[in-house]
Amino acid sequence: QVHVTESGGGLVQSGGSLRLSCTASGTIFSVYIMGWYRQAPGKERELVATITPSRTTNYTDSVKGRFTISRDNGKNAVYLQMNSLKPEDTAVYYCNARIATMNYWGQGTQVTVSS
Repeated sequence: QVHVTESGGGLVQSGGSLRLSCTASGTIFSVYIMGWYRQAPGKERELVATITPSRTTNYTDSVKGRFTISRDNGKNAVYLQMNSLKPEDTAVYYCNARIATMNYWGQGTQVTVSS
């Protein structure tokens, strides 16, 4: 059983920063592609960033240059450093662990950016 848990969300003013953390237990963390997704009210869940086992990263265009995804395999953790936050970044952020056809999701953490 794989357990994915996020933390680090909160309320921040526009232009501020937050760091999200995610841990995955019950599996060999290092072989998973890890990702952050978000879902704003009334919108579909969208990809924010991913990082492969070899640390290749991918970002959606709207966060490039502002967000950084990283991983620490020794701690079974993945992070999302979010800088220069905008009100449109407000959403529930979900951590995802993926390998082959298997997907595991956390419960989500709320990020709210006030203008």
